Amino acid sequence: MSEGSMKIETEFDQAAAVKLVLELMAVPGRSKQEGRVVELIRTKLLEAGVAPSNITIDKSTHEIPGGGEVGNLIVNLPGTKKGPRRLLMAHLDTVPICVGCQPKLDGDVIRSTDQSTGLGGDNRAGVAVVLTAALELLRQKRPHPPITLFFPVQEEIGLYGARYVTANKLRSPELCFNWDGGDPGNVIIGATGDYAIEIEIEGLASHAGVHPERGINAIVIASLAISDLTQNGWHGLIEKGKHRGTSNVGIVNAGEATNVVTPKLSLKAEARSHDPAFRKKIVEAYRKAFVKAAKSLKSADGKSGRVTFNADLKYESFRLDPKESVVSIARSAIEQVGLTPELCVGNGGLDANWMTAHGFPTVTLGCGQRDIHTVKEWLHVPNFLQGCQIGLLLASGEV
Repeated sequence: MSEGSMKIETEFDQAAAVKLVLELMAVPGRSKQEGRVVELIRTKLLEAGVAPSNITIDKSTHEIPGGGEVGNLIVNLPGTKKGPRRLLMAHLDTVPICVGCQPKLDGDVIRSTDQSTGLGGDNRAGVAVVLTAALELLRQKRPHPPITLFFPVQEEIGLYGARYVTANKLRSPELCFNWDGGDPGNVIIGATGDYAIEIEIEGLASHAGVHPERGINAIVIASLAISDLTQNGWHGLIEKGKHRGTSNVGIVNAGEATNVVTPKLSLKAEARSHDPAFRKKIVEAYRKAFVKAAKSLKSADGKSGRVTFNADLKYESFRLDPKESVVSIARSAIEQVGLTPELCVGNGGLDANWMTAHGFPTVTLGCGQRDIHTVKEWLHVPNFLQGCQIGLLLASGEV
């Protein structure tokens, strides 16, 4: 904050915010099972005076692969002063390891007392920031522009809620803010894109002891292809001249017995890069490696294996101009709470990827999460409360 500038009011009920995040983290809600979390948020908003007609659940589960228990939760808070509509968002789901969490406050830290579970700060801390901002506006009767609260489902398994949101229900927001991270001073303005790769290999079964030469082992085909990719620099960290990316073979399923030449294998991998054209080159390198491996391995009578290859764009990369209004406003809010904003670009996917693709440029902000997706996960409470301050400032339209 520049010397002599006026400090904007950021007071709020911190004890209530901490109580809220503890309550949210204790509710199970892995991807596709977010119904109880939705009901808790809905109850809090109704108790605060939000009209039932302003709380909706969209039909995204009709489009999401495999459906789900509940769709995205979308809330309209009509403005009490003029200004462009603002959207505050945070995804509802946690990874499976967080089911059964027993959150406990210990000084400046919240951890799960059950050491076999994660905490679920990713992303219940983000949900608590957004909900705290809304509840405080209503409690304080604080003037604010029109606001959309957006709580997407199934972020952890493919950004599905944000991808398949019924976009017109968001009411065309002009300034969009997403909470899903650690340091509240960070302003994430870009993220990588990701292809999901699925490969089916068809070999030929044969008795592994009597006539192995008559078979074609699908596992061997996969091994040859993965070795090819690794040796030629297309697996793991990929650096080709000025181009950068990553890829990973993550899931392999094959075989039922050691005395059978394995006839089938299914494999899942991913390819990431901020450069869409280079990302496609990584995908093509995978396709060529597996097709080549299948053709190279032959049975005694000259037969070879076959490959079915499929690549689906999970989300496209994006990068906002640092001069965009949404970035400048986020930076101003961070400065108002005494922090120095830092612009960042991530190598993981965010709901902001799809929001930006839908035409709603979105910055992602931090809320104190640490060691996410592990049993050692913890929430840094001072950072969480700073995230709440920033959320309240952005919701009120005072920056």
